[in-house]
Amino acid sequence: MYLARVYVTLKPTVNDPQGITVLGGLKSLGFESVSEVRVGKFLEIRLDEGDRQRAESEAKEMCEKLLANPVIEQYSVELVELPE
Repeated sequence: MYLARVYVTLKPTVNDPQGITVLGGLKSLGFESVSEVRVGKFLEIRLDEGDRQRAESEAKEMCEKLLANPVIEQYSVELVELPE
């Protein structure tokens, strides 16, 4: 069994209006050292799969088919083996 930690973020060239809004909020709260904010998604997916390569392949396929928009987003997958 594996836990896939999936991080989905906008590509660096894509404008991030939500990040700009959060940046403004942080600045208004006095956090002047913050220079940039990018907002993304974090997902944890438990996979009942015994083979590590297969679990990683499935997680990446999920990202490509549903979890990330490949035109504007990038993703990374971190796989952790869980005790059974």
